[in-house]
Amino acid sequence: QVQLVESGGGLVQAGGSLRLSCAASGRTFSSYDMGWFRQAPGKEREFVAAIKWSGVSTYYTDSVKGRFTISRDNAKNTVYLQMNSLKPEDTAVYYCAAKTGGIVMSRAYDYWGQGTQVTVSS
Repeated sequence: QVQLVESGGGLVQAGGSLRLSCAASGRTFSSYDMGWFRQAPGKEREFVAAIKWSGVSTYYTDSVKGRFTISRDNAKNTVYLQMNSLKPEDTAVYYCAAKTGGIVMSRAYDYWGQGTQVTVSS
């Protein structure tokens, strides 16, 4: 069982930056692939970024490439999402998720956090 708690969301102007954190419980964090997803009002939850358990491989949706960076610190059981050059279209609830194996860009994750709101004003 893994519990995930996101933090770091908030209100920011377009062009600004935020860093989201996701703290995980449990002693097996380092064995999980971790992902960030987001859901805007009236839209489906979509993949944003993912990082393999080793931290070696990362994946991004096209719209955030070059602006967002996912990273993890297995010693702290935490995964991060650094978001730069934010745009109003990045406004959404951001969720972190954990899974063991499989396609990291799918929504088939085993555990989900409660989400943190990110609002980007124009």
